[in-house]
Amino acid sequence: VVKGTSFVNLRDAGDPAELAAQYDREGGDELVFLDITASSDSRDTMVGVVQRVSEQVFIPLTVGGGIRSIEDVRRMLNAGADKVSINTAAINTPDLITDGANQFGSQCIVVAIDARRVVEGEEYPVIDASSGWQVFTHGGRNPTGLDAVKWAQRAVGLGSGEILLTSMDEDGQLNGYDLELTRAISRAVPVPVIASGGAGNLEHLYDAFTGGEADAVLAASIFHFGTYSIAEAKNYLASRDIPMRV
Repeated sequence: VVKGTSFVNLRDAGDPAELAAQYDREGGDELVFLDITASSDSRDTMVGVVQRVSEQVFIPLTVGGGIRSIEDVRRMLNAGADKVSINTAAINTPDLITDGANQFGSQCIVVAIDARRVVEGEEYPVIDASSGWQVFTHGGRNPTGLDAVKWAQRAVGLGSGEILLTSMDEDGQLNGYDLELTRAISRAVPVPVIASGGAGNLEHLYDAFTGGEADAVLAASIFHFGTYSIAEAKNYLASRDIPMRV
């Protein structure tokens, strides 16, 4: 397991199966395993790691990275995943969203969106990012020119049952989620939106639910490096009237 800052400067955070077992014991509601270099390295997701992780957990497991075909989706589900997350392939082959939803159910198909705020004068060409955020692929390496909000709406229209939204600007910064981005997409689609990228303390999680209007929050750094336990996070959120399974 690695964790970076804005998708770079990765550092080791432990063994995937060991961390998965720990988070399962601690009461995590769901585990998301993203092979962040599978697409950029043009290789398949590490099936063996997915199998090892799935053997350690009894909570829903979402797997993403390097999934390019229906056969890849089936392979991940057979390896123990409950859902698959697609990002690069969803943009390159939008029919994969529809085909996956038709064959396995929309609840299995999560479209991951890695979005970055458009900055005036930036070097990347922007085709259409009228909302102010552009979608990136290949682990945050390649700009697409797609508007993040419009792409989320299209992905749901194609059959995605969930959106995993990561702010590249806030990822690993520990300064809080991009609430404006999260709120824009949460309001634009009728399916659950998972906020990702930026959690540094427990109040940030609360802010994502309230100010960001997210349906769920994903956090990595604060758990991987022992800043907080999942129980602490859940108890805090429950104490602030966020519906929580504790």
